[in-house]
Amino acid sequence: MKKLMFLGLLSVFLYACGGSNANEAASKSASTTPDASNPSYDPNRGEGKFKSVDISGSLDATMAEAGSKIYAVKCGSCHKITEEKLVGPGWKGVTSRHQAPWILNFITNTDEMLNKDPKAQAQLEICLVRMPNQNLADTDARSLLEFMRKNDGVK
Repeated sequence: MKKLMFLGLLSVFLYACGGSNANEAASKSASTTPDASNPSYDPNRGEGKFKSVDISGSLDATMAEAGSKIYAVKCGSCHKITEEKLVGPGWKGVTSRHQAPWILNFITNTDEMLNKDPKAQAQLEICLVRMPNQNLADTDARSLLEFMRKNDGVK
């Protein structure tokens, strides 16, 4: 009797979880596909207000220290500072994999980047979890970038 009840509940569960129609799947797919018809979108810089960031100088140690504190509070539970993936990707080498404007735009405009940017979407396919918007101020995001640069060996 217990097996029969279990199979019945399992059947109801599977029925409830399945059966999405093609229109729903198409609309979900369309909402996460980059908009190639939008000429203002540049995947090399990301989507957002940061179009160029001057990182040609030496590391700002004060900002890197502030970034370290922000990392500990807001980022460390999902990202390691090594190459190892936790929930999100590891941060080692992130400043060589992505340009500074892209990183800052992703940190400050996460939802829009995940909706439009091919590199952000590819990362989402690997991690399977959307990064939450941390509502960071621009100065906090810049401090995190300096912390990432320090982690990558910039002096």
